[in-house]
Order: sequence, then C-alpha cells, then structure tokens
Amino acid sequence: MDQPSEIQLQGRRVLVTGSARGLGEAFARALVGAGAQVVVSDVLHERGQALAAELGAPAHYVPMDLSDAASIQSGVAAACVAMGGLDGLINNAAITNSGGKTMDQLEPAMWDRVMDVNVRGTWLATVAAIPHLAASGSGRVVNLASDTALWGAPRLMAYIASKGAVIAMTRGMARELGPQGITVNAIAPGLTLVEATQYVPADRHDQYLKGRAVPRAQVPEDVTAAALFLLTRASGFITGQLLPVNGGFVMH
Repeated sequence: MDQPSEIQLQGRRVLVTGSARGLGEAFARALVGAGAQVVVSDVLHERGQALAAELGAPAHYVPMDLSDAASIQSGVAAACVAMGGLDGLINNAAITNSGGKTMDQLEPAMWDRVMDVNVRGTWLATVAAIPHLAASGSGRVVNLASDTALWGAPRLMAYIASKGAVIAMTRGMARELGPQGITVNAIAPGLTLVEATQYVPADRHDQYLKGRAVPRAQVPEDVTAAALFLLTRASGFITGQLLPVNGGFVMH
C-alpha cells in the first residue's frame, strides 16, 4: 500500500470516476494513503477490479460508463452502498479523441462523444451524487478541468471546449449546491506524464517543459495533493474556484 499522505482523510468516502489508470488511479492511491475509503469506477473493468484488490479493504470497484446515464445513476448508487455513504466525488473521467486534429478535421460524432463523456457525464455524476453529498454534511466535488482550456491549445478543439464547459459548470454548481453544504471546485492540471498522454507529440511536451516556472516534467503526484485538500472538511469555505496545477505554465 502507498505511504500515508500528509493530508488526512480518515472517515471520508470518495468516488473517483475514470480511476482504473492514469491520474484517476493516482487519486485512488492517494486517497487510500490518506485514510479514506474509495470507490474506483471505470469502463476498464479488469484494471479497475485489480486496482481495488491491490488497495485492499478501503477500496471497492464499481463499473461506470459516463456516456450512459443509467450506468452513472446505478454506479453512484452502488458506490454509496459499498461505502455506506458519500463525502466526496472526483469527476476525473474524460476522453480526448480530438488530439492532433485541426478543428476542420473533427467529425460531429467525435465532438458529440467528447461532450457526452466530459461534460454531460460530469453533470450527471454530480447530480446523482447530490443527495448523498448533502447527507454527508460536508460534501465535496472536485472537477478535473485542464490548463489546455486556459491557454487555448491548438489541435485539441473538442477537448478544450469540453474542459472550458467543466470550468463554467463548476461555478454554477458551486452556487446551486452551496446551500446544501456542498463545495465544488476544479483543478486544471498541465500535461501530466500518464498513460493517456503518451500520444502527445514530443514538441508539445517540450513546449510545456520550457514554459513552466518550475522547469520539470509534471507527474500525477503533483496533482493529487490539491485534490485531497479540496476534499477535506477544512476546505469548506472554498468553492467555485479553479486551481491550475501546472508548475506555472499558466498563471491564473
């Protein structure tokens, strides 16, 4: 099991979408290290089940397809049963699909697929979680945006549009859910070294490396601490905010 985190989340119950691999897996590992219970959810069932088994008793696996409204509803419900409630939701699951294509090369079906998962899926997962997060008394939602939406990354139009929508939704969600004691914030990571970014051309990696105030590669552990803090009870007066976590490549 991973080493204990400096941020402590004992007793907190957190659902992480898209957490069988990559940044989502890093969130799941960090949550367990911080003492939380976690539900790993994904469409990669074997990998998700294996991760939950590796993480041990604090972890559970629940299938969830963010392109399917019924799957989201049943997945959130199953997560709450597995953990006996819900204190936090990390809306991490997303697809890129548009990487490397100019905007005139995108097909409407591809655009719709990205929006269905990244935008509609984030909205529906949050809606399904609302009553459980409200019952917690200190519900927390952390949405994963991207700094690509802040600097206007080219050849990534559907993805950056979806992440711009996530940023806007975060603010609206925060105002709607604040009266129920639920905070909603977004994190905008930079280009992070995970399986999902292996396709990114070397020149884009180099652009990030040269443009960061902290001139090194970004790894998942750079992002997890920010998410864990936003899940704590202590973060209860921070809501509707966007936190770029990218080594100073974009300063917001």
